[in-house]
Amino acid sequence: MFARRDLLLRLTATAAGVVPALAAPEGHKMKMSLSVRVAEAFHNKEQSTKTIDELIALARSAGYEALCMRASQVGVHSPAERVKEVSGKIKAAGLAVSMITGDFAVPSNNEQGPGCLRRIGPYLDLAHSLGADLIRVCMKKEEDIQWAQRAADEARERKIRLAHQSHCASMFETVDGAAKVLQAINRPNFGLIYEPANWFVVNEPYGRETVKRLSPHIFNFYIQNHRVGPTGKDYLETWKNGRVKLDHIGVWETSGLDSADVFAGLRDIGYRGFITVHQAFGNIMPVEDAVRRSIQFLRPLTAG
Repeated sequence: MFARRDLLLRLTATAAGVVPALAAPEGHKMKMSLSVRVAEAFHNKEQSTKTIDELIALARSAGYEALCMRASQVGVHSPAERVKEVSGKIKAAGLAVSMITGDFAVPSNNEQGPGCLRRIGPYLDLAHSLGADLIRVCMKKEEDIQWAQRAADEARERKIRLAHQSHCASMFETVDGAAKVLQAINRPNFGLIYEPANWFVVNEPYGRETVKRLSPHIFNFYIQNHRVGPTGKDYLETWKNGRVKLDHIGVWETSGLDSADVFAGLRDIGYRGFITVHQAFGNIMPVEDAVRRSIQFLRPLTAG
C-alpha cells in the first residue's frame, strides 16, 4: 500500500513539473537517530559538553540506531585521521550515521552558510568517510538556487543526497517558501529536513496535511520542542515575525508541538526514514535523562 501511495505522489509531483525526490531506502519502521546537537548549547554550536565516545554509549544504551553528526564532533575542518577514528568508533558500536552537517556556518544559518554549496567536494568526502548519504546545507538567497543545483548534480554522481532544514531566517522559513525552492531546484537528490518546531514558531502549518503536501521531498525528520510566549527566556530571530520569545521544552511536553498530528502525517505517507532527536539540551536539562525520555515518548508515535 505504501509503495503504491509513494508512486502516486511521485507521479503527481512529476506532472506538476517537479522532479520527485530520491527517498532513503525503506526499512520496516521509522528509525531513531540522535543528533550530537543534544550536547551543544542552544546559541553555541561549536562546542559539545560530551565526547564522541560518551555520545555513542548514550545512543546505544538508550536504543537509538544512528547518530546525526555535526561539526562540533567532526567536520570538514577535521584532520582525516580524526574523521577515520570517529567513523570507526561509530561503526564498531553498530550505529549508522543518518546525516552530516559539515561546518559551523550551516547550523548557525549565517551569511557564510551557503558557502558549502559552492565547494561541496569536501562535504561529500566527509559524508563518504562517515558512511552517510545525506548532507545538510544552507540557503539564504535566490542566487543560492543555482549553486544548490550544481552541488546536487555533483553529489548525485557519488550517490549522496542534500537537504535543507525547515529553518527560521532561511529560504525554508515558510511552507510555501520551502515548496517553491524545492520546485526551483528540481533535483531528485535535493530534499527537506522536516523540522516542525521552526514552522510552529512562525505560525506556519506544520502538521499532518503539511507532511502529506511535502512528502515526496522529506529526507529526514528533526524533532525539538518549544513553548512560545512573551515571557520566554530565549528567542529565535525570524524573517516573518521578527524576534520570537520562547522556552525550550522536552519533546514529550504538551505545551508546544502537537506531535501526535505530525506523526499521524508521517504514518500516512509511510515514512521509513530517520527520526532525529535534535534538541539542544546542554543548558536546559540533564542530557542523559532528556535523550532517554525523548525516545521513550517517540517510539509509540513511530509505530504503525
